[in-house]
Amino acid sequence: MAFLLLSAYLLLTHAHGAPIENGALMETLKSQVMLLSNKSEHYSAQVRPPGTSRRIPQTIIIGVRKGGTRALLEMLDVHPNIVVAATEVHFFDWDENYVKGIDWYRSLMPFSYENQITIEKTPGYFTSPQAPERIHDMNSSIKLLLILRDPTERVISDYTQVYYNRLESHKPVQLFEDIVIKNGALNTKYKAIQRSLYDIHMERWLQHFSLDQIHIVDGNTLVKDPLPELQKVERFLNLPSRIMSSNFYFNQTKGFYCIRTIEKVSCRILKPPPYIPRKINSEIIINRMRVEEMS
Repeated sequence: MAFLLLSAYLLLTHAHGAPIENGALMETLKSQVMLLSNKSEHYSAQVRPPGTSRRIPQTIIIGVRKGGTRALLEMLDVHPNIVVAATEVHFFDWDENYVKGIDWYRSLMPFSYENQITIEKTPGYFTSPQAPERIHDMNSSIKLLLILRDPTERVISDYTQVYYNRLESHKPVQLFEDIVIKNGALNTKYKAIQRSLYDIHMERWLQHFSLDQIHIVDGNTLVKDPLPELQKVERFLNLPSRIMSSNFYFNQTKGFYCIRTIEKVSCRILKPPPYIPRKINSEIIINRMRVEEMS
């Protein structure tokens, strides 16, 4: 605790350019540190901090795959009034998990205080036919976060991840242009393309939730300039503004933003998607995909 207080003190004095002398501010600092110390990764299943409980999420990041969901979750975890689930739960999109019941789902959530919001993220929810109705049945007033990026770039990133995974597993790979185009037309049966048909999936969600319950985060902007997008999320969740510009810094060597808190420095999750291997980088195919999406 002493280390956390000292670190927080130095962080705040650095941010404001002056030492903190007011006793009331120090008391506020202590309360904030108590919240910061209650992150899900700090507690095993056997340890329950006094005054906390495991609660069903009040907010869910529903997608989209390769849209930046991990980055969004890690950045929101900076906020002292937010706790996040450690893993993708796949409760509402996998039948084998859904039949385990709501108590099983709750048991996978972190401990939280009454003034904290629990968030879980599973990108597969957005494209799942069952997830919207199941989530609505659990909590019809829940708030949902959806992070989207350029649909063509998302397809490319999706393909690239699978491409490298198959190479590492010594499995055969298909060329990009051979998958996305079939018989001269966009191959809408290809799962990566299906996931980028945002309007089709969004229509299903709007059958169960009003638009003001779904906040769309601009994934392209989040990577380039995180703070404005995160401030919009804070307002959407009715949270006090606690995420600051000092929580991020641009790593000139790596070429992207990193997260900085009193507990850790992370450059992993804000990293831009990997480049497509040269052999599959076809500008003609990519431009054709963009035309198809606009038509």
